[in-house]
Amino acid sequence: MRRTSTQPRLGLIAPPLERAEAGAPSDYSGLSRADLAAMAEAGQEVERCRRVLAKSGDNIVSDILRGQGTFYEWTHYPEGDVYDFESHAQYYYHAHPAGERPGEHGHFHTFLRQKGMPKGVRPALIRGFVPPPEPDDALGHLVAISMDDRGNPIQLFTTNRWVTAEVWYGARDVIAMLDRFEIELAKPSWPVNRWITAMVRLFRPQIELLLLERDRAIAEWQRRHPKVDVFEDRRLEVASALEITVEGQMQRVLGALKRSRR
Repeated sequence: MRRTSTQPRLGLIAPPLERAEAGAPSDYSGLSRADLAAMAEAGQEVERCRRVLAKSGDNIVSDILRGQGTFYEWTHYPEGDVYDFESHAQYYYHAHPAGERPGEHGHFHTFLRQKGMPKGVRPALIRGFVPPPEPDDALGHLVAISMDDRGNPIQLFTTNRWVTAEVWYGARDVIAMLDRFEIELAKPSWPVNRWITAMVRLFRPQIELLLLERDRAIAEWQRRHPKVDVFEDRRLEVASALEITVEGQMQRVLGALKRSRR
């Protein structure tokens, strides 16, 4: 997973709204037993994918980079992204220059295109918004998943609009999209496709929190910098972030399931 730099840094990372994992949602009493069971099942799938890859000395990151040649910073992997034409979900993996995001090897960006979105979801009417020529190009960014050098997820984060050139949707609309994110493809990696689908389900409460914090951070940045277009301001890149571990999340979910039986 050696990296090579070919492009300059595109922007500055504003101090993210980071929380230690201990500050993550831990009281799942408001979730139904069905929701908790779905999260537990997703966690089992995440672990299954990790375990199967580990048998051959691989991990989530090494598998998505398999056969891709030299790993270049900023380049999307795999080439052309991964796109499910039935669900209209999409993702890619890439990395920033070494040291820009301490402890991170790279991260996945997840999206949903317009054809896969729930009815009633519409782009936010923000400054300078111009609808794309093709309606299905109105893709929304869901969440990014940071990975360490061992191929383990270490953080979830959201970004400003300019980072991925997405069409901007309000947090509530993006939350409505989460259940639609599904990559059901054999290629380029069946385990990675299943893993990333399950990750969005396992960490659903955290992702919802981050999206709401994203909108609050955007609004606060605009208040503090009224003369700039906040969505194009390169000083604001990461809007919200949260450290995670799969093990910690599963402990919380299984604990909540156990309590729900009482």
